[in-house]
Amino acid sequence: MALNNTKKFIGALGENMAAKYLIKNGYAVIDRNFRRPWGEIDIVAQKSGILHFVEVKSVSCKDNGNGVSDRGREVDPEDNVNYFKLKRLNSVIQSYLGYKNVKQDQEWQIDILAVFVDVANKKAKMRFTEDVG
Repeated sequence: MALNNTKKFIGALGENMAAKYLIKNGYAVIDRNFRRPWGEIDIVAQKSGILHFVEVKSVSCKDNGNGVSDRGREVDPEDNVNYFKLKRLNSVIQSYLGYKNVKQDQEWQIDILAVFVDVANKKAKMRFTEDVG
């Protein structure tokens, strides 16, 4: 499998796992992969009246014998959600809110869900960081 296909596979797998994780934790997933030319929202979920725009960052890793490890990386996946990514994401969110006719007083936030996938052993670990923007 080519590197680009592997990254796409891990990304899609991670997004599916993230959606299941959110549902299991009481979120209602209301949209996925909302795309505009300037960016994409991976998952839109709702919990306790708040809209959560969830950026999913998936990486492949190995089980170290004690479970899937999220350590030993030079950079955490969340580090890829930098100032410029947040700015672009905010633009897509504003488009989403307008397109879906969401009330102006609707509370919303940006969250990051890092998914560490061990494909060979069919295991994963999640790390959820709320309200980053």
